[in-house]
Amino acid sequence: MEKSLKRAYRLLLLGAVAACTCVVQAAPPQQRFHQVHRAMGTEFTIDLYTSDEQTASQIAGEAFDEVDRIEALLSNYLPTSELSRISREAATGPVTTDPETFAFLDRSLHWSRESNGAFDITVGPLLRAWGFYFHGGRIPSEAELAALRSHLGWSNIALDPANRTVHFLNGQPMDLDPGSIGKGFAIDRVAALLRQQGISSAFLSAGGSTLYAIGAPPGQAGWPVNVPDPAHPGSTVSTILLKDQSLSTGACTEKFFIQNGHRYCHIFNPLTMRPVEGMLQTSVIDPSATDSDALSTVGFVLTPEASTRFFADRPNTRVLLLAQNSGCLAIHWPGNPCNQPSSQSSQDHPHD
Repeated sequence: MEKSLKRAYRLLLLGAVAACTCVVQAAPPQQRFHQVHRAMGTEFTIDLYTSDEQTASQIAGEAFDEVDRIEALLSNYLPTSELSRISREAATGPVTTDPETFAFLDRSLHWSRESNGAFDITVGPLLRAWGFYFHGGRIPSEAELAALRSHLGWSNIALDPANRTVHFLNGQPMDLDPGSIGKGFAIDRVAALLRQQGISSAFLSAGGSTLYAIGAPPGQAGWPVNVPDPAHPGSTVSTILLKDQSLSTGACTEKFFIQNGHRYCHIFNPLTMRPVEGMLQTSVIDPSATDSDALSTVGFVLTPEASTRFFADRPNTRVLLLAQNSGCLAIHWPGNPCNQPSSQSSQDHPHD
């Protein structure tokens, strides 16, 4: 009797397994979906591979909500943002902030220290004085610039990690500008969110200036990206495959003004308080979008010789510099773009 029961139990179990096997279906093929969202004064885009359009729209919506959340924290155009509050209040004493904003400021000051001030988020007053905040352009007087000097300087920002406070040591209100690092910070947060959602193949863009690739398209080694040639519109100076890395480019091809035949760029040398001269474009590949964003400014402000020294011992960071007088300089960059002629762009992701 006992043997019969055991035999019946085994048959029942095998039948259940067979039934379960029958209902298992192959996973639906991954499809590519493209989503666009306006934020941070530019256009964020997401290309991702997933099973269906509804899933893609839901995941992209959550990703864009994350971008909006970061903008609400870090925008210097919104008086309600945490960064604006710090700009107003930190001159009178230490201001306690949230962990995320503190981490953002800490990383910003890290690159200011490392670059000896080539990167500096206190340049907001310079952008206003030179008319870049409102897409105009003007040349301020020497007296105007001298009056601004006490309101500038990353070394005037004191961070206290134990109490998570920010204090301006110069006792002056400061206009913190996240423009050279904030988009990268947002892209890093979105990439982390997408990975938590199980996305293994996606391409993120913040206005074309900062890109990030999660994995690669199915069956490919990476996401193809063109680095444009600023001297020859419509052409590319280098094509790379990006995978689990970020690419940021700084250039004066869009934000500039011309007065008396002279071109003034929106990227400033904080030490001279003037737009950078002689540099056309810098592109930086790095595992972190936050870092590639900041370092593209560092490479733009430093001379090619100083950049060579700065990036020489950073093999995980790859740099391509295009200067007016010094030509092309590649530091750890894949391939040999400085010896290759420009060609017409034909890949999926031109980097403007």
